[in-house]
Amino acid sequence: MKNKTLAAWLAFLGGPLGLHRFYLHGLGDWLGWLLPIPSALGLYGIERVFEYGQDDTLSWLLIPLLGFTIAGCALQAILFGLATPEKWNARYNPQATPDAAAGRTGWLTIGAIATALLVGTAVLMASIAFSFQRYFEYQIEEARKLSE
Repeated sequence: MKNKTLAAWLAFLGGPLGLHRFYLHGLGDWLGWLLPIPSALGLYGIERVFEYGQDDTLSWLLIPLLGFTIAGCALQAILFGLATPEKWNARYNPQATPDAAAGRTGWLTIGAIATALLVGTAVLMASIAFSFQRYFEYQIEEARKLSE
């Protein structure tokens, strides 16, 4: 029996590592194995900022990958949490009755939804703001070089 609450928390807390995919689909899930790649690239971008400073072009291209991966996994946690018990059990527990306890929504599920919404939105907006800021700063710098 695949528990909806556990899947929502795994998607939120361990989503960038693919833990929710492994829980729901097993270790053979190829998407679960691909999820750590953008996460690792984003962490590498953060490491490059500490090493080379904020003007490193590669770092501002890599850092949003981590943010978008975290935001996408938070969205997946929200979708898991909002699924009706019938829909959840039909998809992940087909052998169970439609109203089985594994698909029910409890306070821990609501906590996962609220936390994922709060953190996911903040990370998404920060990633978008960082990306656009660095992009436009880069464009201004290149225009300045052309004008000289």
